[in-house]
Amino acid sequence: MDHVSPKKHLGQHFLAEPSIAQRIVESLQLPDGVTEVLEIGPGMGVLTANLLQHTEYQTTVVEIDRESVTYLKEHFPSLQDRIISADFLRQDLGQLFPGKPLSIIGNFPYNISTQIFFQVLDHRQQVREVVGMLQKEVADRMAEPPGSKVYGITSVLLQAYYTIEMLFTVPPHVFIPPPKVQSAVIRLTRNDTEKLDCDEKLFFKVVKQAFQTRRKTLRNALKPFGMPAELTTDPIFDKRAEQLGVPEFVWLTKWIEQNRATV
Repeated sequence: MDHVSPKKHLGQHFLAEPSIAQRIVESLQLPDGVTEVLEIGPGMGVLTANLLQHTEYQTTVVEIDRESVTYLKEHFPSLQDRIISADFLRQDLGQLFPGKPLSIIGNFPYNISTQIFFQVLDHRQQVREVVGMLQKEVADRMAEPPGSKVYGITSVLLQAYYTIEMLFTVPPHVFIPPPKVQSAVIRLTRNDTEKLDCDEKLFFKVVKQAFQTRRKTLRNALKPFGMPAELTTDPIFDKRAEQLGVPEFVWLTKWIEQNRATV
């Protein structure tokens, strides 16, 4: 394609296969009430060109690289007022799209893809859908059910609020430059859980602490919460973090809230 640059920045590998770009964009479902679509890291606009064919979308792009921003302004004049030259990780989506639900899409830079999803979690009431291409290993971790070594912090936190689907894999040779890893496209759709049945801030802390020493039983891994040892007799404390699904972590958070000495 004539608008693909071999330039690589922020760990990003630019997609050079139009059919895959089209397939990624067609994976957007736009849940009820969503018209705003935010593309993260458009680069030279391979996905953007497909997004703009959907006139029912209110497409906005956020790009940190100045050369890419200049290119986008020159080649997509209809997008002029909806190009945000900034770091997505520093954006307040509530201010950018006040009161509006949002779908997010992108060929995410591999070295910040996990941070992008934590930003999504911070705006989970607003972000109703995410379609993203990222390193397959990271995508696998997000979608993995309990019980494996791949299952971890992002698995639990994202699955608490989103239904996660692995859509398809993408081989290295369709990128410029080709990455050394396999890529995958994943879709997150906001589930019906508007709020967990526990202290959500504490839930995040419990999940992170449980996986920091994932080889330990929860009885030992969660000692920093100051729980009296004589109270941790429930069989759940004999398990390790990777064995618990979202409902068990919610139960555990409520238990800690009632019994902890300190956080």
